[in-house]
Amino acid sequence: MNWRKDARWIKFCEKHKANLISKNLPQMTKHTIQKFPKSRIATIDICGIGKRKHHVTGLIEVDVTKSREGIREYNRQHKNKISFNAWMIHVICHTLKNHKTATAYLKGKNRLMIFDDINVSMIVEKELNGQKVPIPLLIESADKKSIDEIHNQIADAKNKAFTEKDIVLQKKADRLERIYYLLPGFLRGYVWRFMLRHPKLAHKKMGNVAITSIGMMGQVKGWFIPISVHPICFGLSSIVKKPVAIENMVEIREMLQMSILVDHDVIDGVPMARFISELSWNIERGLIMDKLS
Repeated sequence: MNWRKDARWIKFCEKHKANLISKNLPQMTKHTIQKFPKSRIATIDICGIGKRKHHVTGLIEVDVTKSREGIREYNRQHKNKISFNAWMIHVICHTLKNHKTATAYLKGKNRLMIFDDINVSMIVEKELNGQKVPIPLLIESADKKSIDEIHNQIADAKNKAFTEKDIVLQKKADRLERIYYLLPGFLRGYVWRFMLRHPKLAHKKMGNVAITSIGMMGQVKGWFIPISVHPICFGLSSIVKKPVAIENMVEIREMLQMSILVDHDVIDGVPMARFISELSWNIERGLIMDKLS
C-alpha cells in the first residue's frame, strides 16, 4: 500500500526534521530570535483585515509654513505649549465636521451609521523591556476638544507608565481584551470582523478616524500608505523644505506630505475630493492659529 509508505515517510521526516535541517545547512547560519510584544499581534491582525477594506488612497502635499510659524509664535507667548500634531488633529476633526459621511461605518448592505462624535485613534510610541512599541491611544470626542486638551492627552499618554497588560493607553482593558492575545488567529480575526459589523462597538473601542504620524518618529522624505480598518485614515510623513512657486516667485516653504485613506463603501470620489480640498485649505491657512495668537 503506497499510501502507508508515504504516511510513514512523512512521520519519519516530521520526527527527524530538526536533525535533517541542521545537517544540510551550512554552519554560518548564526541568528538571533527576538520575541516581539503582544501588541504586535493586534497589528498583524489589523493588517490582515485592513487589506480587505475598499480604501481609496490620496497622496497630497500641503504648505504648513504659515501654520508652523503660528504654532512657534504661540509657544513663545504662552507657558502651556502645543504641538504640531495636536493642531493637525484639531484641524482634521474641525474639517470632518462638515464631511461626517467620511467617518461613517457601513451597517449591513446599504446603510451608514454616522456618529455625532469623532473619536480619533492614533499611535504613541512607548518603551517596553528595552523595545520601542507602538500603542494605540483613543482620543474620544476629539472634535469637541481644544488644541490644548488634545496636546495634554497625548503628552500624558507618552509620560504614563506602560506594562505588557496595557492594550490601549489610558483605558482599562476588559476581560475580552485581556484574553484576546491568547486566542488563535482565526478567532482573533472573528473578533475584528464582529466589531466592524457592529459600528457602535467599533466607534467606542477604536474610534472612527485613525491618524498615524511617522514624522513624529523620524525624518521620512516621501509618502507612506498605512493599513487601517477605520473609515478614514491619515498618514502624516515628515515636513521638508522645498522650493515652491508662489505668485511667479520661488520661495523655500515647509511642506507636509500626507496620505489619506477613505473607505469607498461609505463615500464617493467627488465628496472625498471636496473634503481633501477643504482640509488642504484649512491646513495651509493656519486654521485657528490666528485666533490663538
